[in-house]
Amino acid sequence: MTTLSKKIDFAIIMSVKNANPNGDPLNGNRPRTDYDGLGEISDVCLKRKIRDRLLEKGEKIFVQSDDNKKDEYPNLRKRAEAILGDIKNMPDIRNKACQIWLDVRAFGQIFPFKGSNKKSNKKEAEDTSGTNESATGVSIGIRGPVTIQPAFSLEDISSQIILEQIVKSTSLEGDGINRQSDQMGMKHRIGKEVIYVTFGSMNPQSAERTGFSDEDAMIIKEILPKLFENDASSARPEGSMAVNKVIWWEHKPGKVGQYSSAKVHKTITVNADGSYALTSLEGLKPELIDGF
Repeated sequence: MTTLSKKIDFAIIMSVKNANPNGDPLNGNRPRTDYDGLGEISDVCLKRKIRDRLLEKGEKIFVQSDDNKKDEYPNLRKRAEAILGDIKNMPDIRNKACQIWLDVRAFGQIFPFKGSNKKSNKKEAEDTSGTNESATGVSIGIRGPVTIQPAFSLEDISSQIILEQIVKSTSLEGDGINRQSDQMGMKHRIGKEVIYVTFGSMNPQSAERTGFSDEDAMIIKEILPKLFENDASSARPEGSMAVNKVIWWEHKPGKVGQYSSAKVHKTITVNADGSYALTSLEGLKPELIDGF
């Protein structure tokens, strides 16, 4: 299987209403915002949803959340040790990980392993293969060809965040008599519909190192419009988040795209109501994909 033959850029326009798209654990789990008050969905959160959709499609994924785990391994370390085996030959380990797991060859991964724990005064040295090795351990770094930016809202959401108290009401004896209410916590949501936008890219040169292929790119393209399907929770009720549109740019075959990603991404202007306008670049035609 040949690796990615062309550079790809994409944009995702999504809507949020009566949901907390990505809570901030350092701020009482309020919806994330930047310093300007714009809502933010982190790139880690978006990649988590991509991984979940790929798992549902039957793809092999290394970084699995507890809620969507498809194998018996309790954590990443156990999964890596069981499937990758001996770590003496670093290039083989790297190649094997990329061959097995789609998310590794797409997003990359760091595989840290324990070392001999012997005392050493030598500084950790990094070789050209991307492996850092020391007496205390070894880490295998894989850089993936697929990158995605955090998604930001197109308007200040500070005044749109609604705070709710979560309470329980139970009886002391379990007989329905003498019921009492106890506060359990707080819940935040964005009350009105707000539009978020994110951008991503797929790089052919990095794809050569991981084996990421045109077929892999098409698999990700297929699941992007379904990013929030089967993703419901108390914070994100079913239907409260949706992908409105995916814009997909495929450059001409080659290791270098016709235009930089920055220039491509600037050809789309998205408005606060979700409408958008595209300006054309010669020889680069966007594909418009409706959300589900």
